[in-house]
Amino acid sequence: MEEFVQNDYIIAYFHQGMKDNNKPALQFLWNSYKELDRSFKKNLKKLYVVHSTTFIRMVWFFFKPIISEKFKSKLIYTSSLDELKQSLGLNTLKVPDPVKEFDEKINNGTRYTLRGSKSSLKSSRSLENLPKSAQFGVSLRFIIENSACLNCIPPIVRKCVDHLSLPDVVETEGIFRRSGNYARIKELRAKINAGDEVQLSNEDTHVVASLLKTFLRELEEPLLTYELYEDITQFGEWKTEETRSRNVKQLLRERLPEENYELFKYIVEFLGKIMERKDFNKMTSSNLAIVFGPNLIWPKQEQMSLDEIGPINAFIDYVLQHQDDIYFVDINKKDRGAYD
Repeated sequence: MEEFVQNDYIIAYFHQGMKDNNKPALQFLWNSYKELDRSFKKNLKKLYVVHSTTFIRMVWFFFKPIISEKFKSKLIYTSSLDELKQSLGLNTLKVPDPVKEFDEKINNGTRYTLRGSKSSLKSSRSLENLPKSAQFGVSLRFIIENSACLNCIPPIVRKCVDHLSLPDVVETEGIFRRSGNYARIKELRAKINAGDEVQLSNEDTHVVASLLKTFLRELEEPLLTYELYEDITQFGEWKTEETRSRNVKQLLRERLPEENYELFKYIVEFLGKIMERKDFNKMTSSNLAIVFGPNLIWPKQEQMSLDEIGPINAFIDYVLQHQDDIYFVDINKKDRGAYD
C-alpha cells in the first residue's frame, strides 16, 4: 500500500463474509490503527463500508470517542454495489463473486455490475424503454440526433457546466471529489431521460457535479473512445515533451470523432476554470485527472488494471495542464487534422 497512500486514495471495504469465526478482536483493530503511518490516515479521503452489519457498526461506535472528527467524516456506509459504483465514479472494478451474489440477494434480486459503462447498462436498458429524450445510458450520437445540442454539447452537460461555473459554486471545496446524494442523482437522471425539465439552481453542488460524472460514465462508448484506449495507456512511454505534445495532439485532433472532440474540449475548458480556483476548491489538475480519467476512457471488455489507470490519469493531467497549446488552433469540419 505504501506507494498508493502517498497521494489521495479511497478504500472500499466489502464486509460481506464476516462470520463469528473470523471476526477480529477489537484490541487487534485498535492496535492496527495505531500502527498505520500518518500518510495512511492523512491521504485517505473516503472509507466505504459496503454491506455493513451490526458488528461493524458496533466497532465504529467503539472507536468514535478516540478517533478525530476529521477521520470520522471519511466513513460512508454503502448498501449496494450500484450505489458504490456511482460514488466511486469507476467504470471497472473487480468485485469477488460472493460479494456480487450477496448484493443481488439483498437488493431485490437485481444484478449490478461494475465491469464498465457499456456492460453495466445492458440490464438497465432492458428494463427501460428509453425515449428519444434520453441523455443517460445512450451514445453521444443518439443524443445529438434527438436533442437540441449546440456544438455537439448535450443539454444536460451544458446545464451542469453552467451551474458549476458560477462564482460561488466553482470554489466549493472538494468539487467533483466528494459524492452527491445517490438517491437525488438517480431521481434527476430519471427525470432527464423522461424529457422532464430540471432546474439545477437549488441543487447541492456535489449532486450536480456527480450528475456530470454520471453522464460521462454512462455513455454507451467512452468519450475518448475504445479505439484510443491502447494508445492512451502508453502515455508513460512517451518520454520527451516533444513526443507527448505530438502524440496527444494527434490523438485528440485527428482520431477523435468530431462530436467527441467538441464535447471533450468543452469539458477540458470547464475543468480549466475549476483549476483556476484550486486555492479554494483544492482541485489541482492531478486531482481532477484522478476523478475524470476513469470516466473518460475505459477498455471495451477486459478489467482495467492499476497499471493502466496511472497512464490514463497522467494523460488527462497532461491535457489539463497543456490545453492552451493543444487547442491553440481549433478544428472544424473543413480543416480537421491540421494542427501545426
